[in-house]
Amino acid sequence: MKQIFFMKRILLFAFTILLAMQAIQAQDKEPESLGLPGDNLNLYAALKLFQECKTLEEFEKRLNDEEEKINNLDLDNDEKIDYITVTDNVKDDVHSIALEVFMNKDEKQGVAVFVVSREKNGEATIQVIGDEDLYGKDYIIEPQYDDAGTPNPGYAGQEQAAVAQTETQPVRTTYVEVYNWPIVSFIYVSSYRPWVSPWYWGYYPGWWRPWRPQYWHWYYGYHYHWNYWYYRYYRRWSYYRYSNWYNWYYGMGGWRRRSVVYYNQYNQGLYRKTYSRPEKRLEGSASFVKKYPTAPGLARPVPEAKVPGFKPDLVKPVTRPAPEKPVVTKPAPVKPSPTKPTTRPVEDPTGDQMKPVPSKKPSPSRPTTRPIPTKPTKPTRPSTKPTPTKPNTRPVIKPTTRPSTQQPATRPGARTIQP
Repeated sequence: MKQIFFMKRILLFAFTILLAMQAIQAQDKEPESLGLPGDNLNLYAALKLFQECKTLEEFEKRLNDEEEKINNLDLDNDEKIDYITVTDNVKDDVHSIALEVFMNKDEKQGVAVFVVSREKNGEATIQVIGDEDLYGKDYIIEPQYDDAGTPNPGYAGQEQAAVAQTETQPVRTTYVEVYNWPIVSFIYVSSYRPWVSPWYWGYYPGWWRPWRPQYWHWYYGYHYHWNYWYYRYYRRWSYYRYSNWYNWYYGMGGWRRRSVVYYNQYNQGLYRKTYSRPEKRLEGSASFVKKYPTAPGLARPVPEAKVPGFKPDLVKPVTRPAPEKPVVTKPAPVKPSPTKPTTRPVEDPTGDQMKPVPSKKPSPSRPTTRPIPTKPTKPTRPSTKPTPTKPNTRPVIKPTTRPSTQQPATRPGARTIQP
C-alpha cells in the first residue's frame, strides 16, 4: 500500500510539473508584439480591467486614466493620448461593447469590442476582439474557460491578486463565474439602459488631460510584469463563440467605425515610429517596480522585444547614431582676383621647378611694375629759338627750358635732338 501511495504521489508531482512546463511554453509563445497600432492597447490588460469594474461608465473612466497605464494609443498622430469612448450596442442577449476613438469631428475609428453573450440562466461568455485595422484578423482574447476546472477568484485588490511565481498553471473559469462578474451582472439587469459615451471630439470630461504617449518598448516593459496574471487567467482564442457577431459588426449591422484619416496614416507608416526606442523597456520596467514593489515576477529581467516585420532603418537612430563616413573634400580651383595680380606657373628653362611670373592683367588700384609698351614717337624740335646775347653789354641770360605743349615725355630709350 505504501508503495502504491508513493507511486501515486510521484505521478501526481510529475503531472503537475508537466502542466507547469506547458503553461510556461504557452506563455513564451505569446507574441511580444503584432507590429500593428493595437500593440499600444493591451487587450489582456483591458479584459482584466473589465473584470474589476462594476459599470461601463467606470470602465471608460479607468480605461482613460493615466495612472492605469493601459491606454497608450495615439491614432490621430498629434503626440497626445486619444480618449477611448465606450458604447454598448445590444441585440437580443448579446452586448457588443465597442471601444472607439475620434479621429476628427466627423470620423471615428474602431479599436476593439467586448462581446458578452448570455447563454442561459446564470451563464455567460465574454470575448474581447481587436479590430482588424489595429490587431489583424481574428485577434480574440478570452478567459481560460473550463467547466470542470478550478474557479477563477477574480480580482480583489493588488495584495490578494498576487500569485506565487512558481504557480504558472492556468486558472480555469466557468460560464457561471463570468456571469457573476460585477459588470456582466449589471448589463443584464432588467432596468439597464445601454451605455453610450456622452463624450466626443473636442468635448471630453473635465478630469481628463491628455498626456504624451510612451514608446511601445516602454509600454511593453511595464506590462511584461503583469504577464504572470494575463496568461494565467486569459488566453488567445481562434474562433468567435457567438457566430453571428462577425456579420453584425463587420457586415450589415453597421456598428463598425472606420476612419479614412487612420487608413492614410497607416499606409504612410506613421505608426511605425513608436517602435524606435528599444532601450525604453527598462524604464517601463522600473516604473512598474516603483508602483508595485512587491508584485510577483519582478525577479525576471525584461527581455528584448522583437517586432514582427519591423525594419529599424525605417526610423532615425536615436541613442546611437550611425558612424559618419569621413568626408573627402577637394580644394576648389582658385580663380584670379580681378583686383590683385595673380601668378601662373611657367616652366623654368633651367630646371624642372616652377616659378611664378606676374600676370599680364595689371591691378587698377596699384601702379604697374612694367612700362606700358607704346609705339615710338618722333621727337619734335622746340618752337622757340634761343635769344642771341650781346657780348660784354648785358649779363647772359639763359633761355628758359620749358617744353612746348608738343614736347614728348622722356621715356627710357628715347632719343633727344639738341637744337
